Amino acid sequence: MVSVNDYGAHCHWMGQALELADRAGAAGEVPVGAVIVDAQGRCLATGENRRERDCDPTAHAEILALRQAGQALGNWHLNGCSLYVTLEPCPMCSGAIIQARLQLLVYGADDPKTGTIRTVANIPDSPFSFHRLTVLGGILESACRQQLQTWFTQRR
Repeated sequence: MVSVNDYGAHCHWMGQALELADRAGAAGEVPVGAVIVDAQGRCLATGENRRERDCDPTAHAEILALRQAGQALGNWHLNGCSLYVTLEPCPMCSGAIIQARLQLLVYGADDPKTGTIRTVANIPDSPFSFHRLTVLGGILESACRQQLQTWFTQRR
């Protein structure tokens, strides 16, 4: 697993997630990207928002990456894996992250409207969470926030 203290690795993988978010934004999706890294520090899966393109309300970057990672491992238990995502996960994604038993969640920007990791709610540390998830927020926060703000400004 990538160490919680390995800032260089966190920046690298969040940079990859930002590139995926760019692709999503260019396709008319809210620019959110996700990368899952396995216990050996290798990229296992990626995802970018695809709700509009797939006409699927569950096609969030995190959900797509979780599905791909499960297929790659042949197991829905993602023990030892780390998820990098540019925006704090929503309730649906937070629940799926807990279900997948990820080791580490690293996110860029807080989501003041629907963030359920630390901002609006705290699903990982709640009494009904059966899995203890290590969380690291704020990695490349300014770049993640700027990407979202620019995208929304261009559409208003």
